[in-house]
Amino acid sequence: MIRKLIIFLCIVSLFTGFLENESNNEILSQQTISKFNEIGEKAKLNNWRDLPIGELIAKIGLEFLGTPYKDKTLEGEPEMCRINFEGMDCVTFFENSLDFARIIKQDRLEINSLIKELTKTRYRNGYINDYTSRLHYTADWIYENRNNFVINDITRALGGRKYRFKCNFMSQNYQYYEELKKHPDYIKTIKAYEDSINARDYYIIDKVNIPKIERFLASGDIIAIVTSKPGLDYSHIGLIYKDSLGTPRFLHASSKAKQVILDTTISAYLNKIPSDIGITILRANEPN
Repeated sequence: MIRKLIIFLCIVSLFTGFLENESNNEILSQQTISKFNEIGEKAKLNNWRDLPIGELIAKIGLEFLGTPYKDKTLEGEPEMCRINFEGMDCVTFFENSLDFARIIKQDRLEINSLIKELTKTRYRNGYINDYTSRLHYTADWIYENRNNFVINDITRALGGRKYRFKCNFMSQNYQYYEELKKHPDYIKTIKAYEDSINARDYYIIDKVNIPKIERFLASGDIIAIVTSKPGLDYSHIGLIYKDSLGTPRFLHASSKAKQVILDTTISAYLNKIPSDIGITILRANEPN
């Protein structure tokens, strides 16, 4: 009886794995798989697993330099964890860099492992239910991933001040979101998540104070840029990369440059945009 049960469980496991791979093949282009394999081979050849997590995140980010800027790569029905290395926006760029580094550190260099890691960090409680389970607001992403020990928010330790957001953009402007237009019942759920964000304390470093703390930034730090635009929390997000001179430069998917670029310092970047008022700084934890 036990032997029959073991055989049955093995068949179920194989069948489940087959379905998982079939599902993933629907959302993964050959170019994405090739890029994943290329970075994975470099990681194994050069023992990237031994690097501190921050340095590894930045190194992965550099592998995406020149990747075209492309938004809305996560959209579609049904809701699933989509990956696209052919084009990225600011969010998918930093997510891909962070979670690729995490699976390297855990010695799990398979594309399915990256999908699972992205699901863990991209969705509320790491579970995909529907469109509303995705962490659409960066403030929500920070809250969830800090609670799950993926990252630490080091903003307060660097002199940041307490800040409250007033998020309502998605619920008030649902016409800009295809899924909310198709499913008006989702708007109430989104509004509840916005209210939760607005009830929490966050920390930011004001634009004028950023030059004072830049020397404390490290490669791989995640920089979320606070905006003064009504109803929103953060307008942009990217990584820090310390170059050969020790200068902490902003590595991000730029809609203006239309690709992933290694930009100037974060203080110089914010000075160009009046609506950018400060930053929140997140530092990745070494994965278990």
